[in-house]
Amino acid sequence: MRFTPKGYGGQRRDPEQVKQEGWQELGVLAVSIDDHRLTWPERELVEQLGTKLYGPRPAGEVRHG
Repeated sequence: MRFTPKGYGGQRRDPEQVKQEGWQELGVLAVSIDDHRLTWPERELVEQLGTKLYGPRPAGEVRHG
């Protein structure tokens, strides 16, 4: 029994793959402030950019890392 229309379904892309393709194809960067691959100065830069572009994060947010 088929629950999706023909041509839909298939494989779901990995979120990291979506981020990589977004950067390479559209110039859009999606970065988590808690990404373990970033150094402390890089995380601070991401936080400063986010604050500048979108305003401060809610005060109740707990930052891990």
